[in-house]
Order: sequence, then C-alpha cells, then structure tokens
Amino acid sequence: MHRIGLVIFPGVQVHSLAPISVFEMANLAVGKPFYELRVLSETGGPVRSSAGVTIGTDAFDVAAFDTVIVGAATQVQAPSTALLAFVRQALVAARRLAAPCTGAFTLAEAGVLDGRRATTHWLYARELRERFPRITVEEDRIFIVDGPVWTSAGMSAGLDLALAMVEQDLGVDIARSVARTLVIYHRRSGGQSQFSALLQLAPKSDRIQSALSFAQRNLQAPLSVEQLAEAAHLSPRQFSRAFRAETGQSPAKAVENLRVEAARLLMEQGGLSVDSIARETGFAGRERMRRAFLRALGQPPQVIRRNARAAA
Repeated sequence: MHRIGLVIFPGVQVHSLAPISVFEMANLAVGKPFYELRVLSETGGPVRSSAGVTIGTDAFDVAAFDTVIVGAATQVQAPSTALLAFVRQALVAARRLAAPCTGAFTLAEAGVLDGRRATTHWLYARELRERFPRITVEEDRIFIVDGPVWTSAGMSAGLDLALAMVEQDLGVDIARSVARTLVIYHRRSGGQSQFSALLQLAPKSDRIQSALSFAQRNLQAPLSVEQLAEAAHLSPRQFSRAFRAETGQSPAKAVENLRVEAARLLMEQGGLSVDSIARETGFAGRERMRRAFLRALGQPPQVIRRNARAAA
C-alpha cells in the first residue's frame, strides 16, 4: 500500500487537492486500493480553505508516507514552524516530497530545495528565485523532478505531476487510463512550456481567432497576410489593423511565435532532426528557426532539446 499524505493549512486553495482524484482513479484502474489517501494538517480537524470550504484533516504524525504533497494557496503564505519541521522530516522519511504552485515556497523555507532545480507558477517564479538564490528556478516548466523532490507550475499542473507519479508506480497504461477517466489529456511532459502562444495573444473577435486557428493548422504554408486576411474574411489592410489592435503584435510576429511553440514541442519530444522540424513548422531552414528561438526563448533549439533530454 502506497500512503499519500496531502498537507493543507488555513487558506489553502482547494484546487491543490486535485491530485487526490488522480490517485483515487488509479485505485479504480488497478481494481484494488494501491494508494491510501490522507489529508493532513498541523492540528487536525476542520481546515478552512480560501474559498470558505471546510476540509476535514488528520493531525501530523510520525507514520511513514510513501509520498507527501504540500498544498498551495493563491498567494505566498508564511508556513508555520510545525509545517516546516514536518516537511523536513518528510524529505528523509518519504520516497517522494512534492508541492504544486506556491507550495514550492514551503519547501524552499524548509531548505529542502537548496541546490535543487524547481519550478512554480510563472507569476511567482521571480520571487522564488530572488528570495532563495540557492534554488535553480526554471519557471517555464510544467513540473520538475530533482531526486525525491517534485515541484509543479500552477495548481492544474498538479494533475500532470500526480499522473507522472502514477506512471512511475503503475506504468504508462494505467496513467493513460486515469487520464481518460478524468477526461484530460495524458499528462504533459515535465519539460513542456507553461506558456501558450495562442493564450498570450488572446484575440477578442472570432475573425482574428479564426485566422490564428488557420495559421496553427497550416504552419508549413507561407502564411502571408493575404492568406490570413482571407481566413478572417477581411481585407489585408483591415486585417492587419484589427490584428495588431486585438493582440498587440503584427501577424508576422504572431505566426513566428506559433511556429516556435510548435517547433519547441517537437524538439522536446525528440525523434525528428532539427532540419525536419524546421520544415514541419514552416521555417525556411534551421538558421532561420535558430534566430526565431533566440528572439522568443533566448536559447537555440539544440539547448531546448538537450534540456528536455536531461529532464527525461
């Protein structure tokens, strides 16, 4: 029996409890109680979340846990002395110690992230880096595993983290079954970017959204302004003006970012050569793709691939 202890505190955000669903569905998938789930707090009893929902908990104890997951809040909170002591104990006693989102700050305060790679929600990455310079903070990651310590980005990334744990424990087929049951994609890879070019553009009108969707489906094509304008049912002049007003970017820059995002994913997945990826994503050649990566990501494609392999 693998015992999972999920640690919460007053003001915890309820979505950070989402990994419980992953382990529950894993039990159903294997047809037996492979995971035993407990919600813990410093004093036990009811704990009020940031949404006002009260959650029943057991008090911290010295019982052995296979995995301890520290919950997160919508803002960085100062952990109690007892919570920090429990986290330090968990690093020694448990096989895995994890924290999604702002939970990484609790691990950092406890000192368990010193000398390790870690991630957190991109909104708080700079603060984590500045407050704890001994941590290598990689803000553009879904989750990171460094030895026994696991950290993830925003709270929904806790699902990816939990699915990766299930895959480690029970294999890829069970993890995929759990993902299907929860009606989510099979887990995103840890090295995958937290950011989405389409989400960052955030077009306001259906016409501009249609043009961007057309571009994403046809990245191998030249994708001129005329082609995009036709997809949006606008004249090229109207389209260019509306596109910049809604997204703050030129059509050419937006298309480049979509290509970089697609190429980066292919780089992280491996399998294709750099030249093949450049062709698949509409770059005229590897040199043009390299320059686009440097503009958008500050790193060339080969470094992205090397980092993905190291994370794997």
